[in-house]
Amino acid sequence: MPDAPPANRAQAAHWNEASGPVWVEMQGVLDYMLAPVGAALVEAAFPGEGARVLDVGCGAGATSLAMARRLGPRGLCLGADISAPLVAAARKRATAEGLEAARFVEADAQTFAFDAGAFDAAISRFGVMFFDDPPAAFANIRRAMRPGGRLTFIAWRSPAENPFMTAAGRATAHLLPPQPPPDPEAPGQFAFADDRRVRRILEAAGWNDVDLRPLDLPTDVPEADLMAYVTRLGPVGQALRAADDATRAQITAVLKDAFAPSVQDGAARFSLACWLATARA
Repeated sequence: MPDAPPANRAQAAHWNEASGPVWVEMQGVLDYMLAPVGAALVEAAFPGEGARVLDVGCGAGATSLAMARRLGPRGLCLGADISAPLVAAARKRATAEGLEAARFVEADAQTFAFDAGAFDAAISRFGVMFFDDPPAAFANIRRAMRPGGRLTFIAWRSPAENPFMTAAGRATAHLLPPQPPPDPEAPGQFAFADDRRVRRILEAAGWNDVDLRPLDLPTDVPEADLMAYVTRLGPVGQALRAADDATRAQITAVLKDAFAPSVQDGAARFSLACWLATARA
């Protein structure tokens, strides 16, 4: 009987080969745009100075660093991510800041052998929607928590509630190869849009006191960074990397027109429609 494929193999390839290096390059833009999310997460999840926190899907480390500053020198925020380029960027930032309370590991949080009961809290900023087996992943995260440890994460609500995040795909659909309708429960950005599904996943993984509340956070992307943002990231960014010069030019022109109405006073302004989810181990 053949061995089972490794967990999250497609996501590992995606974040190490396709998207990880691009996210490192776009780190400044993304950190600026998502700063309200990170601030809300750290405020909601902070377990007290000197505590130990696990940051799941830490990316380039912005949320881990922010939490580590709050925890102080006696605390620890361990950021875990499946992407080697992003983990390397996070480590570089922590070293540059001299922030010893922030550490990072290249790891798949669904399967990695975290020390049992080692953490007071687990957090994630848009990092938990990509597991092949969400109940297994959250059960593994729960095992790393001390009894009563708190899980706090922020995930996207539906595409319909986040029109800015899907505008590039809608505007260029007629110029790109047709895509099959997305599976709303497949790993991806909007996999946790259904709060009832999220509750079922967390309860199946052994978490208690599960709660989700809507969170709407205003943000912006500076006009100078807007076209890089919409042409480098997401499905459209991936498609553009494989497109010929004429197609790229055509798509870029379409995107400029599509996003022009969102620009006010030098920035594209919009709202991030999210869930703030909490639970207890």
